[in-house]
Order: sequence, then C-alpha cells, then structure tokens
Amino acid sequence: MSDRLLIGIAGGTASGKTTLAKRLAREFDNDAVLLSMDNYYYNHPELSYEERSQLNYDHPDSFDIDLLVQHLSALKRGESISHPTYDYVHHLRNPELTRMDSNKIILFEGVLAFVNPRVVDLMDIKIFVDADADLRFIRRLKRDIRDRGRSMESVIEQYKKTVKPMHDSFVEPSKRHADIIVPQGGKNEVAVAMIVDGISRKLQSL
Repeated sequence: MSDRLLIGIAGGTASGKTTLAKRLAREFDNDAVLLSMDNYYYNHPELSYEERSQLNYDHPDSFDIDLLVQHLSALKRGESISHPTYDYVHHLRNPELTRMDSNKIILFEGVLAFVNPRVVDLMDIKIFVDADADLRFIRRLKRDIRDRGRSMESVIEQYKKTVKPMHDSFVEPSKRHADIIVPQGGKNEVAVAMIVDGISRKLQSL
C-alpha cells in the first residue's frame, strides 16, 4: 500500500479542472505536486506545423500512456521523475524535461484522465469537474486566442471537428469512474471544502 495519494481530476475542456487542481495544490501547500496530462501528448517534430495543426489532440491515442503510467507509478512509489512539457503554440514538446519530486499528494489533471483503465487504476480519488457546454466553449475560445495564439475561426473549427465529438465519445462517458462530481470547478467553495476535508482524513489513514 502506497503512503501517497494520487488524485485524478478530469472534466471537459475549460470546465475548471485545472483551477480546481491548482486550488487543491495551494490548500495542501508543501504536501502536493501537480502533473498535467497535456504534458504527455506524443511529439511529432517530423510533421510540419500545418500537419500538426490538423492532428486530433482530443482522442485518447494522442497521448503517450506508457510514459504516463511509468511516471505516475514512480511518483506513487515516492520517486522523482523528469517529465516532458508541451508547447501549445507550436504543437510540440519542449526540448527540456522538468524534474518533479514526489509528495504525499499527487494531483493529476486532464480532459481524458479517466479514459485509460491503466491510469484510472492508479488513482485513489477521482474527481470529475462538470460545467455547461456553452460556458466551456466560451472559456476555451477566450483562452486559446489569448494564450495559444489561435484565431477565432481555428478554435471554432477544432471544437466542431474534434473537441465536441471526442467529448461526447470519451470524456462524458468517463464520468462514471468519478468518486465525486463537482459543478463549477475550483470556484465551488462548498465542494472544495468537502474535498479538502476528505483528502485530509484519507491522508491520516495511510
């Protein structure tokens, strides 16, 4: 039995899962680390930018699950990892790896975090962040234009072509794995307080 908690946080695009994960990381301060599934997109430097832009990043097959499972397992054993980081603007992994030390609480967040059974089986607590589809689309549109250098047309096209179909096929069905479903993400103060209390009690039982 591991003396570390792996907490998975899933939910649709721009649902607030990263906000919740960061909130929990702050609540537990020096006892938590946060890892994003987005770091594990397969790298395709052999393709042109235009070709990379056409890839379906919302399908489970776009992630290096073998490496992800290896790293999550190592963190649960108390070992350090050196994980990739992803450049959303150029659709490439950054050349430098990022070292991460293990901690009592390992927070892992991603849209498809609950889809692969090998990943789900490692989790001690599974939280699904729910939000209205229209709100999620508006948030994503603003974020991708502001932070990722996308045009409004490209965001809308991607949403129609891959984001929504993949959400309906994979993300929404993965909700059944959740122990807790949280509307409004990290801004739901009642839910956050309950989750923090539950994590604290589970830590004491390890």
